[in-house]
Amino acid sequence: MKISPLAGKPAPPQILVDIPKLVTAYYSEKPDASIVGQRVSFGTSGHRGSSFNNSFNENHILVITQAICLYRKKQKIDGPLYLGFDTHALSAPAFATTMEVLAANNIEVMIATNDEYTPTPVISHAILKYNQERKTGLADGIVITPSHNPPDDGGFKYNPPDGGPASGLVTNWIEAKANELLQNNLQFVHRISFKKALAASTTHRHDYLNTYINDLDNVIDMDLISNSKINIGVDPLGGAGVHYWQPIAERYKLNLTVINKIVDPAFGFMTVDWDGQIRMDPSSPYAMQRLIGLKDNYDISFACDTDHDRHGIVTKSSELLNPNHYLSVAVSYLLQHRPDWNKKSAIGKTIVTTQLIDRVAKKMDRQIDDVPVGFKWFVDGLLDSSLCFGGEESAGASFSRLDGTVWTTDKDGFIPALLSAEITAKMGKDPGILYNELTKEFGEPFYDRIEAKATPLQKEKLSKLSPGLIKQKDFAGEKIIDLLTKVPGNDAAIGGLKLTTQNGWFAARPSGTEDIYKIYAESFLSKEHLKQIIEEAQGVVDKVIL
Repeated sequence: MKISPLAGKPAPPQILVDIPKLVTAYYSEKPDASIVGQRVSFGTSGHRGSSFNNSFNENHILVITQAICLYRKKQKIDGPLYLGFDTHALSAPAFATTMEVLAANNIEVMIATNDEYTPTPVISHAILKYNQERKTGLADGIVITPSHNPPDDGGFKYNPPDGGPASGLVTNWIEAKANELLQNNLQFVHRISFKKALAASTTHRHDYLNTYINDLDNVIDMDLISNSKINIGVDPLGGAGVHYWQPIAERYKLNLTVINKIVDPAFGFMTVDWDGQIRMDPSSPYAMQRLIGLKDNYDISFACDTDHDRHGIVTKSSELLNPNHYLSVAVSYLLQHRPDWNKKSAIGKTIVTTQLIDRVAKKMDRQIDDVPVGFKWFVDGLLDSSLCFGGEESAGASFSRLDGTVWTTDKDGFIPALLSAEITAKMGKDPGILYNELTKEFGEPFYDRIEAKATPLQKEKLSKLSPGLIKQKDFAGEKIIDLLTKVPGNDAAIGGLKLTTQNGWFAARPSGTEDIYKIYAESFLSKEHLKQIIEEAQGVVDKVIL
């Protein structure tokens, strides 16, 4: 990866997106359904794109929303639809478009009191709360967000009645129907004006903020944090949770400071990410420079991305924790301090997440469920509590309530962030110190992820890789123990390959949204061994795709 000279520095004015032009393009440009890049496409986190390249425009939102209305009718989903949007510039226009279609289709819609921004986990929480004990009249939801993507991006996600990200079967149906509507020039899309939609009898206001905040003490020991008086700093990164943190502090009497309350659709307050782009990624040390610089002012500090489904933890001892490091600490702590959790509930992690978690779980006699990349794979387990935790290396996680029942089935940035405060208060040490203690017991992992360009054909070859194509017996100086193209638990395809030796592993998979492939690698021996793993992994991938 080539690091930009702007990385980690305040965003200069010349790279800020022109918001008026962006929003104008949303309404004025029309996608061409015959061009692949301008069609509706659901990746691992919904449909994403930019109005500047005709991949996220008004017509996309019209047809996706109409397709969701048709899907609801087909599945007999007739409860309320919980709708939220984040602070990206394209999210508010897309919200208006979505409302116009939902109201025209007579869908009961729940929108936020005072037109508040609504984080992804809050929508999941609302769906599950409504559907509890119900068998019919179930609710579902839509979140309008491209997550931590750059300011010119828009995103659109559907959450069915299980409250989590929709499965591939669902999104494939919606995608196909939406593209059919696009090809038919929106002929079968129902729509009324935004003004009429807001005034419709099917449109209702819902107090997302207080409903969610008032339930937090059922998943985090908020009294412990309050009584400890530890000094907490939080940066919402200008995202959808920006107005949640102060009420959280007041409701639970926390010694918490909201460092940045600015909402700016250009995100001009950010420090620039590794590639010279603005990206609200709380796991990036470049994007998190401001909070890292304030680390000594707080006992613990943290940030969340734009829709608040990812977390970033900053400690005095270790600055910004790598997501794998913090997830390992979180699992270790939770398994020791949640006595009411079912002892048979497993720990879920994506197959590219650190194996330090496996070592921690093994000591505590907990099963590990490895899943393909994508939080949707945790939904069923979190819902029925066969999983007490689900986490991924990209800083997404959710876990059970104190009593072991489901909290959310989508990623939740709030609760891992608040858990870091609970851990600090309970243990008298920050998670950075606790991570170092874990490595002394279980070994220190060296982890990296790299990206490389790949054509669509090369990506397809990688995604359909068979273990039989790998003829070698040794890898990076060790015997190959395992070759996987499917996860052992449910036989779901990885969409690539994972190779494991005694002290290391790598996984290679194509990106679902860009023309690149990714290699994830980890060594429990040394940085030099990690480098060897990555170099040899690139050789394996090259043989397959070239």
